[in-house]
Amino acid sequence: MAQPNSKNAIPYLLDMDGLGALISALVRQGRQVIGPSLADDAVIYDDIDSIADLPAGWGADQSAGHYRLKRRDDQALFGYGLAPQGWKRQLYPPRQKLFAARRQDSGFAVEPPPPPPPPLALIGVRACELAAIDRQAKVFGDRSYADPGYQSRLANAFIVAVQCAEAQATCFCAAMGTGPEVSHGYDIKLTEIFVQKHHGFVAEAGTPQGAKLLKALKAPAAGAAEIKAAGLAVKNAARQDKHLDAEAARKLSAQPDHPRWDKVAERCLSCGNCTMVCPTCFCTTVEDVTDLKGDNAERWRKWDSCFTMDFSYIHGGAVRTETRSRYRQWITHKLSTWVDQFGEQGCVGCGRCTTWCPVGIDITEEAAAITGQERI
Repeated sequence: MAQPNSKNAIPYLLDMDGLGALISALVRQGRQVIGPSLADDAVIYDDIDSIADLPAGWGADQSAGHYRLKRRDDQALFGYGLAPQGWKRQLYPPRQKLFAARRQDSGFAVEPPPPPPPPLALIGVRACELAAIDRQAKVFGDRSYADPGYQSRLANAFIVAVQCAEAQATCFCAAMGTGPEVSHGYDIKLTEIFVQKHHGFVAEAGTPQGAKLLKALKAPAAGAAEIKAAGLAVKNAARQDKHLDAEAARKLSAQPDHPRWDKVAERCLSCGNCTMVCPTCFCTTVEDVTDLKGDNAERWRKWDSCFTMDFSYIHGGAVRTETRSRYRQWITHKLSTWVDQFGEQGCVGCGRCTTWCPVGIDITEEAAAITGQERI
């Protein structure tokens, strides 16, 4: 796991070949390299082998309930904003086998766990996503009940962060203090720039491991013009239309009977899209399965959502039977009671929940309306 970066890191300049060499070096280390690529009319995070797999020249138009790929007028590799799903899918897989047992004689024997997967290399992690990783690390890092799988995957991961150069219409990381500038949690930080028709990256190391790899690439030092361009790119990304008053939102739990809950329930489909794309949501369910003969048994942990009826089911029925109560549970936990549990809010301002809500419900608008911060 990457540690806080050094303020004295030397900025290097990587061209396209240099970035390709960086990816190749990570592959040679035996890592599973995950980065952005195109599939199903979206940018997804998936296995990549080279720079050719990156979405060159593609951007995305994102707004409430709307996501469309679009062609850019340049060949930017990381100009797509945010992919639909964050790095939670790699660090905390949607479906995990907890154990398997096979019948032997009169009992069952637990099968040994499979060998650990190769360490990860994550390419293109944004500032808000690093903040989300930090929050999940805290959730799964409980001293008494730590999740060994998550902690191991994160500890062994090599993180190549990318700073945003522009904001999407649903972004509000600046208001949450989680971006757009990448400040910590990375091994190498990249800022994509275009200077005098030169397309490249200002690269900085955040850990000794990252510094060693950049040095091995023999990249030249970045000049003043490149460093300036990188700084201007991040400033541009900080211009965001969406805003959320984080301090006011902490009072959401004190408004359980606000009429806005009924209003949003008229629109909400309880589909759970917001929880699936959220980079910090961590709700799961556990299922036991057997074969028809009863000789093999497995226990699986799978992602779940507080928007499903069965999620709050206990003896006698579900606790939250209405859409109103399920939406209230989600947003008050994310922005209010999460602070009581973990000392910070569970929202990092990525805006995915707004983009991927089929009816365009905007978390910033709902929080503002309930806390009296709605803009006129």
